[in-house]
Amino acid sequence: MSRIQATFAALAANKKKGLIPFITAGDPAPELTVPLMHALVEGGADIIELGVPFSDPMAEGPVIQRACERALKFNVSMQDVLGFVREFRKTNTTTPVVLMGYANPIERMGQAAYVQAMKDAGADGTIVVDYPPEECEEFAAMLKAADLDAIFLLAPTSTEERIQQVARFGSGFSYYVSLKGVTGAAHIDTAEVAQRIAAIRKHVKLPIGVGFGIRDAATAKTVAAVSDAVVIGSRIIQELENTPQDKAVEAVRTFLSGIRKALDE
Repeated sequence: MSRIQATFAALAANKKKGLIPFITAGDPAPELTVPLMHALVEGGADIIELGVPFSDPMAEGPVIQRACERALKFNVSMQDVLGFVREFRKTNTTTPVVLMGYANPIERMGQAAYVQAMKDAGADGTIVVDYPPEECEEFAAMLKAADLDAIFLLAPTSTEERIQQVARFGSGFSYYVSLKGVTGAAHIDTAEVAQRIAAIRKHVKLPIGVGFGIRDAATAKTVAAVSDAVVIGSRIIQELENTPQDKAVEAVRTFLSGIRKALDE
């Protein structure tokens, strides 16, 4: 059982909902990434989603695009991201870390080398936005052999065939994109999310996390009522943008604590 699977099993046993915060590795400064990861855990994170900076992050709205640009100004690379995970693992061996990014850096390394590097660093799974599941049988098998999880995105527009592909190749959890658009957009229709998740659950037996557009405790609580976990990213990046760097770690810890409290009520 992977760390992600064990985390969701424990959440289900305790009748709790998962909290999955996202930050971009290297933003707002490389030396803050590991302290921010620890702050997320202290604030109540069950799983950390760590963004791999990329120059053309097609799924991201302007907030996370800016985070990628800031990180790339520091020349933060895939090797740096893996280094952050290794550093985090020195004092935290339980919280799963999921790397979220795009195909180009992985293709440059080679899929087998990427899977091995993830394993060696202590990462637990990966979301590759532009790897469709129907082209990922071999990649998913490599991850599974290393006891890592291949996490796929599903959207309001996903066909039944695509949902079945995710059921076949995905593991850990499935990430449902709550709206048509990019990260950080607003106006989640919770009734529609509930309807879509019910349709997905007919095929996908994994826990389902919902992201894109969760901005505050109230939204998180509403979405958690129909899902297994909530993913929150752009709002955390905004917190970092609006806070001096010397107060960033505490600001993120405090913000996430509010979300955690709402989910547990």
